[in-house]
Amino acid sequence: MFELLQTDSATSARRGRLQTAHGIVETPIFMPVGTRATVKTLDGADLKALQSQIILGNTYHLNLRPGMETIRAAGGLHAFMGWDLPILTDSGGFQVFSLAKMAKIQEDGVAFQSHIDGAPLFLGPREVMAIQRDLASDIAMVFDDCPPYPADRDQVLGAVERTARWARECRDQPRAEGQLVFGIVQGGCYEDLREQSAREITAIDFDGYAIGGLSVGEPEPEMLLLAGPWLLALSRS
Repeated sequence: MFELLQTDSATSARRGRLQTAHGIVETPIFMPVGTRATVKTLDGADLKALQSQIILGNTYHLNLRPGMETIRAAGGLHAFMGWDLPILTDSGGFQVFSLAKMAKIQEDGVAFQSHIDGAPLFLGPREVMAIQRDLASDIAMVFDDCPPYPADRDQVLGAVERTARWARECRDQPRAEGQLVFGIVQGGCYEDLREQSAREITAIDFDGYAIGGLSVGEPEPEMLLLAGPWLLALSRS
């Protein structure tokens, strides 16, 4: 699935090749954001001319508009978009963070309101993985609890524990044929909680692992201080 091609002796930076159901992704890679199944101002031909290899879509937004009935009728997200290369779908965890004033975190997921019309919604591990299964993305991200910055230690610890519990439940859900599932590390700006989360998430048999809980309001120096070591740690996993 992942072929390591080269490692830099000075920094441990890696160059690799990720095989997905819709083609190969050369890593590291810049991934254009197509939140609602489109990259703004660009079509598929433009993206291919720019040598884009993978696009990101968003579970939360696609579930609301155009909705899963429409995407299923089209034959999945690739057909709906007219895109035949890899797609990664975010789980919606960050959107729940951004809607925190309207959200209530529960043990089995998050109850909140639609940002469109205020309708009551619920997302948990089962719901998120079912949506991504219907989307048939190449890479599905697990549902995680993404705390804001600043957040006290107890709040972040709770998010770390929920993220691990939800990750195990996501891992056990059915997935689309050939779909890869990636776990996500949380821990906020607490180094020991980052370490705890990394140990717990990498102990689960996922196809890949991501750094979460950054760019949520923390100062850039703190973000870089935390991100660098954990990117290296996970790259060796």
